[in-house]
Amino acid sequence: MSHGGRATQSDKRRLRREFLAVRNRLTADDVRETAVALARRALELPEVAHARTVAAYVSVGTEPGTLALLDALRARGVRVLLPVLLPDDDLDWGEYGGEGSLARVRHGGRMELCEPSGPRLGPDAVTGADVVLLPGLAVDGRGLRLGRGGGSYDRVLARLERAGARPALVVLLYDAEVVARVPEEAHDRPVDAVVTPSGVRRFRRGGRA
Repeated sequence: MSHGGRATQSDKRRLRREFLAVRNRLTADDVRETAVALARRALELPEVAHARTVAAYVSVGTEPGTLALLDALRARGVRVLLPVLLPDDDLDWGEYGGEGSLARVRHGGRMELCEPSGPRLGPDAVTGADVVLLPGLAVDGRGLRLGRGGGSYDRVLARLERAGARPALVVLLYDAEVVARVPEEAHDRPVDAVVTPSGVRRFRRGGRA
């Protein structure tokens, strides 16, 4: 790896710590109120409004809340796919059947995740989604996302590319997490839109806002 690559990874680690420190100061009420606003904004996106299948995730801790959105999508008859973390950090998928269909799973020493308890659909199930909601810590003016560093969603994006699938890629964030620039690596791919409690910002594929 080049010195530049090491520097980029170091910059990403530093930024992750900073954004997580801010999130950790949020109260349960902050997260709850934000989740309602995020759901409302996301449902206004035409891509989400017309989607038949949405690949999403269950927020944990002080992440921007997703359950209100998942329930709203399901109430509209949308098929919602949720990830299941595999031992190699790739993602399998299962269908969301309401909050009662979720199981809390701890993966090693890492955070506890809420995952679908029903049948596994296979890692390629995501290629049939019309919209993919991606977790993240920040997104910049080019649409490049700063993830948590596990690489699971890099694999998802690579799988979509190999399959020729072109779902809308959307990140859910807090307002302060839309920033001028995040460190970029060769494998990073821009998203189509970011949804925050105060609105939506769109990007063109290729990173030009």
